[in-house]
Amino acid sequence: MFGEAALLDRFVLVAAAGFRAVEIQAPYSEPASSLAERIQDANLQAVLINTPVALAAVPGEERAFRKGMQHALEYAIALGCEQIHCLAGRTDDPAAESTFIRNLRWAADQAVAHGVRLLLEPLNTVDNPGYFLTGSAQARRIIDQVERDNVRLQCDFYHLQIMEGHLAETLTAQFDVIGHIQISGVPGRNEPDALQEINYPFLLSLIDQLGFDGWVGCEYRPRGDTLAGLDWALPYGVSSSAERE
Repeated sequence: MFGEAALLDRFVLVAAAGFRAVEIQAPYSEPASSLAERIQDANLQAVLINTPVALAAVPGEERAFRKGMQHALEYAIALGCEQIHCLAGRTDDPAAESTFIRNLRWAADQAVAHGVRLLLEPLNTVDNPGYFLTGSAQARRIIDQVERDNVRLQCDFYHLQIMEGHLAETLTAQFDVIGHIQISGVPGRNEPDALQEINYPFLLSLIDQLGFDGWVGCEYRPRGDTLAGLDWALPYGVSSSAERE
């Protein structure tokens, strides 16, 4: 979102629209200090970044994963960001799951001292062929084996709708390990509005009923201008370009 502007210029636009927090999928193109300053000036909170490399489950890439994880942790600390999405990567190696678990245990132990938790996000195989982590049950199994309180599930309804469906049931069944939620439309990964197949008013209401106290991130590609596509979010305190007029 807000791809109309350069990264450092987006935060003031985000705040003006009524959002209170931001995800920064790939913050590494800018110095952490510059990002932190813009975020603070806009009175926003950074709630999620990704690791710079997608190698956490790839056997033989442990050293590169650890280097990338340390880099991500440096950014998280500088930004005051308490969550890092730990990208599994593409692999069909039989040792992938055991590698993932070992890497996550190491990374979680590095992160916990700074109040940072790791998130695991299953991705769909249509957009991400060969990706190792593809389902909520698989992610839950790995989280249970890692045995670290600061490793949680990143529940992206776009990916889960494509791979599993039954979103309300999945949300309820995995609720105790969910640390972060993301929304976007299916198909197309556009606005989560009435022009796509997921009933987001129902799901967002269910999230509230379950007592979720984390963040819901809007990880979608606007069909056009970001502000022009925010009508769906008016009930949640966000303003669209039409409302500004």
